[in-house]
Formats: sequence, C-alpha cells, structure tokens
Amino acid sequence: MPNGQWYPPEWPDRIRALADGELTPAPPRRAATVLLLRGAPDRPAVHMLRRRASMAFAGGAYAYPGGGVDARDARPVRWAGPSLAVWAARLGVDEASAQAIVCAAVRETYEESGVLLAGRTPDTVIGDTTGEEWEADRRALVDRELAFADFLDRRGLVLRSDLLGAWARWITPEFEPRRYDTWFFVAVLPEGQRTRNASTEADRTVWIRPEEAIAGYDRGELLMMPPTVATLRSLLPYGTVAEALAAAAGQDLTPVLARARVEHGEVVLSWPGHEEFTKHIPAGGSR
Repeated sequence: MPNGQWYPPEWPDRIRALADGELTPAPPRRAATVLLLRGAPDRPAVHMLRRRASMAFAGGAYAYPGGGVDARDARPVRWAGPSLAVWAARLGVDEASAQAIVCAAVRETYEESGVLLAGRTPDTVIGDTTGEEWEADRRALVDRELAFADFLDRRGLVLRSDLLGAWARWITPEFEPRRYDTWFFVAVLPEGQRTRNASTEADRTVWIRPEEAIAGYDRGELLMMPPTVATLRSLLPYGTVAEALAAAAGQDLTPVLARARVEHGEVVLSWPGHEEFTKHIPAGGSR
C-alpha cells in the first residue's frame, strides 16, 4: 500500500531538466515553522493543519503553522530568553537573521493558530488572545499592514524566545519552483491559550499524537511532505511534552537537502539520512 508521501507528478520532468542543465534552481526563501505541543492523557499531541487543495505548494498536505520570514522580522523587538548571539550560533546564521527567523516562528504561529508566545514580562505568557481587538491585529499582521515589532510594542509585550526549541532544518529540493530554507521549532501551548484555524491556507486543523499521524501517513490516509513525516517520527521517543522540549538542545540542525540524479534514464530521488523517502522513477514514469 502506498504511503501518504507528497509527490507532485511534475517532479520527474523537473529533475531531468535540472540534470540536463535546463533548469536553474530558485534561491530558497528563509522560513520558520512550529510544532506546537500539548499534553494528552497518555502521550503528547501536536497541532497540525491541512493545506487547502487549491494551494500551489503542497496542497492537501498536513503541516504545522509557519511561513516565510518577512524582512521586517529583523526589526528590533522586546526580547526575552537566550541572547541573539546564542540563537545565531544555534541556528547557524548571523544575529540579525537569527532574530528574523525566531520572530517569524512566533509571528506565523500567531497568524495561523492564534497562539502567541509572548508575555507582559520576560517570565510571563499572555493567557488569552481572543476578542475583536486581537483579531484585528492578527489580520493586520497577515495583511502585512502591521510589523510584528510594532504589534509587540503596541501591546507592551515581550517575545519569549525561551519558549521555543530549535528542532530541525530542511531545504526544499533544487528542482522545486518554490523553495524554502526552513527551521523547525518545538513549543508548548501556553496555559489559557487555545488553537483555532486562523489560516486562510488551511481547511482544517487537528490535535493529534505523533504516532497516530504517522500511522495515518503509513496507511496513505494523511498526505505529508518528508520534513513533516521526519519531524513527527523524531518526536516518537518522548513520552511527555517536557521531555520533547528538553531534547531540543540536542537536535541536529544540519540542513537536509534532497539529492536527485538520473541513472540509465531512471530518476533517483533521496533525502540524506532519511532513506524511507527515496524514490526510483523509471524512464518516462511519474512515480
């Protein structure tokens, strides 16, 4: 039975074009996404959304809240948690880029799920983000009418970078027209806050245990991209949310980039260190 690996039918032709020098890779855009966790009766659960089938990128696939880094995410913000120097070393970028990536993770989580990792002070977290005024600000962020730094200043909030743990980094394959250099983070749903489907890009959201999501993927019932599957599998060893968060510091952030080659007319697509995603497409085939 085929699993639910997202695999666009145009990939083989694009891979062959890349191998023949007929396709120039698009530069990847920096992005951030968050595996939002909460305690379940027995095991942790993760918040996931299903991208609308009409979306140009990964339509119908289950993913986490996240998106591209906005240039304004690098603007100075009220900051709590590890210093920018510490974050820069952890993420493998300069300090300005580190702030932009972390800000994007927090901003996108708020835009797409209504959950905000910020507080009035460096050791508190906002307890409720519902209501018309909050929604107006969220929409202004989505529409890029409001910068995240201005949003935090307006409400007297401090970004809680210490509530995030860097978990993984994946780069979209070179043959894809839309490419992202994405940092994956883990975070715990703050007490008093709740998720909702606030994204125009998703048609449903779920709280699901990683093992249940993986089982659905393995049965071919849940469509997912390789980074989503890999990060779900990496959560399986942890029996509590606290264990998962504590494990973030030891996660390998070496970028994972797919490799594609053509051998005797057959396209071979692989992700280093993740053999389960390897694809062999015969000459003229699409799967």
